[in-house]
Amino acid sequence: MSVFADLVDRLAVLLQPLFHASSAAAAIVLFTALVRLLVHPLSRAAARGQQARARLQPKIAELRAKHARSPEKFQRAVVDLHARENVSPLSGLLPGLLQIPAFFLLYHLFSNTTIGGGSNDLLAHRLFAAPLGGRWADALGHGGPLGPAGLVYLALFVLVAAHNYRRTKRMTAAIPVPAGDAGQVPGLGAVTRVAPFLSFFTLVTVAVVPLAAALYVVTSTTWSAVERTLLYR
Repeated sequence: MSVFADLVDRLAVLLQPLFHASSAAAAIVLFTALVRLLVHPLSRAAARGQQARARLQPKIAELRAKHARSPEKFQRAVVDLHARENVSPLSGLLPGLLQIPAFFLLYHLFSNTTIGGGSNDLLAHRLFAAPLGGRWADALGHGGPLGPAGLVYLALFVLVAAHNYRRTKRMTAAIPVPAGDAGQVPGLGAVTRVAPFLSFFTLVTVAVVPLAAALYVVTSTTWSAVERTLLYR
């Protein structure tokens, strides 16, 4: 933890001439970008997988017509088709799962008052008027939702709600099995129903975690929106 704290502090020092009091927040954004660059090859693979699933749609339609009276056979045929084509319906989830350790690292770093036996100086840093170690509840207690710190959270909420909801809707729209038959492929039914609401779970996460961790989520979400625009053109 102390090694990571030192990394963030060094990045903040480098960015201080440009971002001044928000240099640590800028360091977190830069750290997030580095993490996303590391998982970008997996994102490209997920994009290729989604395109492959789109190409399988005509074959799945044929299987649905062929096994219209036997849902069990249709299920096995679709699973076998994905296996033959080396396509996973859930492959798009992997880039997000691999970012979880980085998120929790930031969460713990900005939740502890001490690091390596000394005081955690990073907690003194801010994003505009909001402390990086603070939470939305703290902002509500100091100025309310439209106070200086509250407005910072309001901007983050808007970004998360807009980008993440659009992303999850696109993800479910790309699944080749229609909603009525989603249950025929193991796990797809649950993903189809739950994925559009993941943005709201993310919104809750941004509200309850330290602002530094929330900033990681928002930066990563924004990166995803831009990345998907480029990969799925």
